[in-house]
Amino acid sequence: MKRMLITISYDGTAYHGWQFQPNAITVQSVIENALFELLNEKVTVVGTSRTDAGVHAKEFTFHLDCADNIPKAAFLRGLNGLLPYDIAVTDAKEIAPDFHARYNALGKTYCYNIYNSNKKDPFKLRFAWQIERPLDIDKMNEFAKSIVGKHDFYAFSSSGRTVENTVRTVSECYVTKNGDDVKLYITADGFLYNMVRIIIGTAVAVSDGKINVSDIEDILKKRDRAALGMTAPPQGLFLEKVHY
Repeated sequence: MKRMLITISYDGTAYHGWQFQPNAITVQSVIENALFELLNEKVTVVGTSRTDAGVHAKEFTFHLDCADNIPKAAFLRGLNGLLPYDIAVTDAKEIAPDFHARYNALGKTYCYNIYNSNKKDPFKLRFAWQIERPLDIDKMNEFAKSIVGKHDFYAFSSSGRTVENTVRTVSECYVTKNGDDVKLYITADGFLYNMVRIIIGTAVAVSDGKINVSDIEDILKKRDRAALGMTAPPQGLFLEKVHY
């Protein structure tokens, strides 16, 4: 047996997130079904993290154990041939037997897309949150800078969180604008449930003047979710990269 690290990208629109659910179609369940056809045996894969329903990934990783007589090229071709159009395997490599896709990850980078226009664009709305009013990018970047560092991000998580330790370290967070496309990039050693989407909603609230950046430190200390912005819709969120 050998352990392999698989890298995939996917459009999450049709899926109830990554993780297996008994009564819903998820990316993991589709992957495992395809692997069963390819390998003729049941294989359980271990993902680097969870993604919510409707969230996408440009780079998502998982590991699995399989027979050591399967060439990489044949594995890639075979698995891609069995997967639907909205999931693609981009890399597969053998790793150490004790490597873990989740626990060996040093951090992750997410990108959130906002389509900042009052014009309807069917080619963007599947992958972005449309906001028609003008956004203040300087204010959004001021907010983004305020959450860089090690903080208790309890306030930036939803009640569905499954961990007790809510301290995370954000190493980079910034907002860019190119025409109608506004993007927020954030890199951290880990993320809480809905953390990025609440950060986005709060950045927009700061832009709108509903929240002052000077209040963020106090909100973090008080762990006050109600004082922050809305949870942004899922379709604009992409897992960009997993750092090992």
